[in-house]
Amino acid sequence: MPSVSADPLEAVLINTAGGLTGGDRLDWEVDVGAGASASITTQACEKIYRAASDRAEVRVRLTVGAGGRIAWLPQETIVFDRAAFARTLDVELAADAEALLLEATVFGRLAMGERTTHGGFHDRWRVRQDGALVHAEDFRIGPDIAASLGRAAVVGGAAAMTTVLLVSPRAEAFLDPVRAIIGGEGDASAWSVKKSGKLLARLFAEDGYQLRKRLVPLVELLNGRAGLPKLWSL
Repeated sequence: MPSVSADPLEAVLINTAGGLTGGDRLDWEVDVGAGASASITTQACEKIYRAASDRAEVRVRLTVGAGGRIAWLPQETIVFDRAAFARTLDVELAADAEALLLEATVFGRLAMGERTTHGGFHDRWRVRQDGALVHAEDFRIGPDIAASLGRAAVVGGAAAMTTVLLVSPRAEAFLDPVRAIIGGEGDASAWSVKKSGKLLARLFAEDGYQLRKRLVPLVELLNGRAGLPKLWSL
């Protein structure tokens, strides 16, 4: 837990294995109490290595009490060629709680001559507020990852992508500045949900470096006074 000058608390998750491969299982559970606020990030990018058999799985469960706020801001997930990976994100928010949720994925480190051509990747999100489902999505790609990423309806050949979700009564007010940051490689939309609101943004880029150049100001905008997690700036 890095030393911070004021709320919110900042916590860093560490996978001492240095990465995941077929058969690995990783579970994270975070409970933010009533009136509390926390930003959660990871020590480094999570690496998903080639799987000889089975798949790697990460399960995340976040709970936020009344008047609380969570910022789930892990660093990028790097998917290597022939990897098999499934991730689930389940979030339970009290009626007046807020959440900023982010997952960034890089399919191959192009600067190192690495490309992810085949494998399996599945990302599943379920977000509930006051017991009602306010956001659900499933993104699945593979076994021919390169061909799917090359489609215009997916990311048009980009190798890095991010999904950002803000659940807050103030979500719609961020729509125009978020679109200005994203530019032409992605977009954002906002809706009213129950007594709150949500903003959903998608970004893509040719590689992780180009993606992060827009992701950093986006997090700084949406994470309020907490700004960017300390480890993101190292």
